[in-house]
Amino acid sequence: MIKGFKDFLMRGNVIDLAVAVVIGAAFGAIVTAFTNNLINPVVALFGGSNIHGLAVQLGSNDKTVVDFGAIITATINFVIVAAVVYFVFVLPMNKIKERRERGQEPGPSEPTDVELLKEIRDLLAASQDRGPRPGNGPKS
Repeated sequence: MIKGFKDFLMRGNVIDLAVAVVIGAAFGAIVTAFTNNLINPVVALFGGSNIHGLAVQLGSNDKTVVDFGAIITATINFVIVAAVVYFVFVLPMNKIKERRERGQEPGPSEPTDVELLKEIRDLLAASQDRGPRPGNGPKS
């Protein structure tokens, strides 16, 4: 059981995944800083002069604030991360996969069992039609 776990860890997939998580977290921090410091002020500019920007307070309690600016910011954040992941990782990997598949042509297919049996049947039938060959007949 331990050997199987060690083999799983040493395959490289886990290390690649760990690197991807660390890079994703760092990139997420960059995108969050971008949206908080650039996008949020622009969204708040269109929302009016109140402190919440594009938010509506439903009651007198601060917990009743519906913040549309935060939703817009999260959406922009998601779109930026998804676009970078697609154009930096997914698209190049699909191109590489496509090139590899294009270089591989399927070779001749192996005959099936039925095709081999038919070929053997035809060869046997052809040899019987010719009759016994000298030296291959029954011994007397």
